Amino acid sequence: MAVHKSLLRPAAAVLATAIIFMARPSIQDISVSVTNELPDKLLLVHCRSKDDDLEARAVAPAGGSFEWSFEPSWLGGTLFWCSLAVEDKRLSFVAYDQGDLYTEYWYVHEDGVYGQNRHANTTFYEAPWRRVSSRQLFG
Repeated sequence: MAVHKSLLRPAAAVLATAIIFMARPSIQDISVSVTNELPDKLLLVHCRSKDDDLEARAVAPAGGSFEWSFEPSWLGGTLFWCSLAVEDKRLSFVAYDQGDLYTEYWYVHEDGVYGQNRHANTTFYEAPWRRVSSRQLFG
């Protein structure tokens, strides 16, 4: 029985796709957290990626946190950024960059946001607050 050439190409494409999918590297889920270390101020956190909007969340003062988990792309390039607001101050930062696999814990303080490198167990200053006028808040 002869198989027509026009049937071989689609079958080969399906087989190649299946092989690539099965051979993809196994990637662990990643958890990222933003912790409010402000002693008495509610923190508004809004995080998103190109594909996912995690929506704005109110995070309680003195240790409240917002955490999410996801599986990064096996092709690379997964990126989440967050915008923070408290009273008349705002800041934005990259919360997860697949190229920097070591920073997944963020702590918000009076002077800005700090990241923690989980492998080296070091903390670093990432971004300061900026004050915004009432016109920028509501206009």
